Amino acid sequence: MTLDQLPPLRETLADHGLLAKKSFGQHFLLDLNITRKIARLAQVGPGDHVIEVGPGPGGLTRALLETGARVTAVEADPRFAPLLEELSAASGGALTLRLEDALKTDEAALAAGAPAHMVSNLPYNVGTPLLVKWMTGAFIPASMTLMFQKEVADRVAAQPAEDAYGRLSVLAQATNHAQVVMDVPARAFTPPPKVASAVVRLTPRENRPAPERLDALQAVTAAAFGQRRKMLRSSLKALGGAELCETAGLSPEARAEIIDVAGFLALADASRARR
Repeated sequence: MTLDQLPPLRETLADHGLLAKKSFGQHFLLDLNITRKIARLAQVGPGDHVIEVGPGPGGLTRALLETGARVTAVEADPRFAPLLEELSAASGGALTLRLEDALKTDEAALAAGAPAHMVSNLPYNVGTPLLVKWMTGAFIPASMTLMFQKEVADRVAAQPAEDAYGRLSVLAQATNHAQVVMDVPARAFTPPPKVASAVVRLTPRENRPAPERLDALQAVTAAAFGQRRKMLRSSLKALGGAELCETAGLSPEARAEIIDVAGFLALADASRARR
């Protein structure tokens, strides 16, 4: 059996008696028109290596394999192993399955020193921690095309003074070019979640902060946005307060929500200089 001979996903799920599990934050994306569009937005094709987290029954996986990409699927729910193994056979072995917790996965080992693209409809309950891991860890994806709850997607791409702007915005945009590229309504999923979703496309910046600078950036953003309504002189008191702000060229009376990425990087540099 080849990929184009596989039965519809709804039929496959019914045959295996599988339902989405709330505890895993699962919402299946079965519409191949949508999954194929996500694969196109990911800009992957023959010869590319894709790491997909949370493939579930394999809706997005099918679309990625259709591009000719090689896919490593990381799935925590062993119920989907038979479906994904069938998909691997139909793809001629282009799909490799890893049954493990993605939060503990060593993506660098999976990539084996070659570029790898992250493309996933992320489980709602681990989407943000996974993104932070991929933005701040040693493994740097060639690109990330990821689906989140829409409010999380908006936070990733938000600009200063926007309601959604926060720590995730700064970390994402300090390390990547980030853009919301597709909205996905709740009705597209089985079962439909209570919220809409969106796809974010992230590509690494050439001037990505070095690990030490990134560590400092995480510290100052955690402090500043942990008390986002306070002036920086108060929220950053433990890191140097007003003096830190002045060293970074920022007003101590400003609040975190209006400081741009460059400003936070200046704070990170000032914080490192104080150590």
